[in-house]
Amino acid sequence: MDQDLDEQPGCHSVEGRPRERPHRRRAICAAGSSVALRFVGEAYTVQMDRPAVARRTATYGDLLAVPDRLVAEILDGELHTSPRPTPRHAHATTGLAGDLSGPFDRGRGGPGGWWILAEPELHFGDDVAVPDLAGWRRTRLHEIPSEAFFTLAPDWVCETLSPSTERIDRGTKLALYAREGVAHIWLVNPISETLEAYQLEHGRWLLVVTHAGDVGARIEPFEAVELELWRLWGRSEPG
Repeated sequence: MDQDLDEQPGCHSVEGRPRERPHRRRAICAAGSSVALRFVGEAYTVQMDRPAVARRTATYGDLLAVPDRLVAEILDGELHTSPRPTPRHAHATTGLAGDLSGPFDRGRGGPGGWWILAEPELHFGDDVAVPDLAGWRRTRLHEIPSEAFFTLAPDWVCETLSPSTERIDRGTKLALYAREGVAHIWLVNPISETLEAYQLEHGRWLLVVTHAGDVGARIEPFEAVELELWRLWGRSEPG
């Protein structure tokens, strides 16, 4: 049925046909669609927007279905997966865990008072994050939970950066850790051989220090022990 498009919103013209009176044209109803009409010469062309597809929020069941060879997280309702770390990434992470676990987790050669864990699963509401390393002061976390995850935010987090994860680590996950009140975060990059230490101040991350190369460093919150950073970069001796 011919109708005036001006009186029938949600309709579009038949495939561009010349009209002597371009303000009146044959219309076909397209309920539920978004259309744009563009006049070219004597013909109207139709530009149709595709209907918006509602994004499905990822669930913990989706995360559990991910193969074990991948690391899975749910951030802002989206399921993110990443491959297991490369050797340089793994060496930096395990080396740092070893440097910190003795003096701070076990109290050997250091003050103790911490739990240091590798790849703990953190549940913050609907978000699920898996940092490379995390630490809790024992004054806040008196014992390790029996569940497979933590709901108490850690006091310190370390993310070992790689090209495939750096954007999320610096963006979505930093915002998540700030929201949950994590006090300290380290970003370790074994490719550029750098360690960046941040501290949360009034809900924002303040860069405290950046160390690069073969330095020895005392870094909050583990400043009681000097770390030999060259050992994290996959070398047998300092350069």
